Amino acid sequence: MAKPTAQNKKRKKAPILSRRDVLKIAAVTASAVVVTEVGISGPLSPEAIQGIGEETHPNQGSSEHEWHMVIDLSRCIGCYYCVRACQAVNDVADEEMRWNLVFPDQLEDGTTFYMNRPCQHCKEPPCVRVCPVGATWVRPDGIVTMDYKRCIGCRYCQVACPYDVRRFNWKKPETPNPYSPAWGEGEVERRPRGVVEKCTFCQQRIDRAIEQGMTPGVDWQVTPACVAICPVNARVFGDIRDPNSPLSVYLKEHATFRLREDWGTQPKVHYVMPEKEGV
Repeated sequence: MAKPTAQNKKRKKAPILSRRDVLKIAAVTASAVVVTEVGISGPLSPEAIQGIGEETHPNQGSSEHEWHMVIDLSRCIGCYYCVRACQAVNDVADEEMRWNLVFPDQLEDGTTFYMNRPCQHCKEPPCVRVCPVGATWVRPDGIVTMDYKRCIGCRYCQVACPYDVRRFNWKKPETPNPYSPAWGEGEVERRPRGVVEKCTFCQQRIDRAIEQGMTPGVDWQVTPACVAICPVNARVFGDIRDPNSPLSVYLKEHATFRLREDWGTQPKVHYVMPEKEGV
């Protein structure tokens, strides 16, 4: 009998997909379609996710107020007091996890200044839109906040943030805080490994102020730590809905800008331009 040729061997190979394989793929595809439809239009859709945080924590913040911050770049001297106070009060032990970024920069004419970049607390925050579990949301008072117990660490919000002010916690929170107690005592619980964290405008102080009838931006113990400690008053905080608040007055007296307003995020952090040298 003649030996089978290579061509005959090719013809005798089993088909790549059996009937059973085809049925399995069909079933998986159908399931994927269902899941996708649920994700787009069901309980995991962006529309359904919006407001989960507010519903879970209905008593955080008051719609009577809207908190904003001004950072006067012409005044900042780069002392980093704001950075250290933030890390102490919010128990941010790792330098790589800084919520409040301060770094030297230059204008086009060579004028040097210190750029400050905390969370911008956008009115239209991209981070909120992409969170699949409602772990971040905008409080009634405008603060973009988080529920660290709800966060699943997907980091969608970190990728979506156009200002690079969210930090993913890769490590177990075991490192002693090098800035406490010298720069302040921790006022909030340290976040666990595997969540994204960020500046909150020291919301614990804002909430305490409302409870005790005090005024953030006026009473320093209930003002964000970075603002309260600044030795040259380069930061101003207050309620933009109060025309007599320090913030509202400062905005009336100074020309300001916000970072990338063309993106439509409507940040609540305003900046005064640094002064050019020789002007």
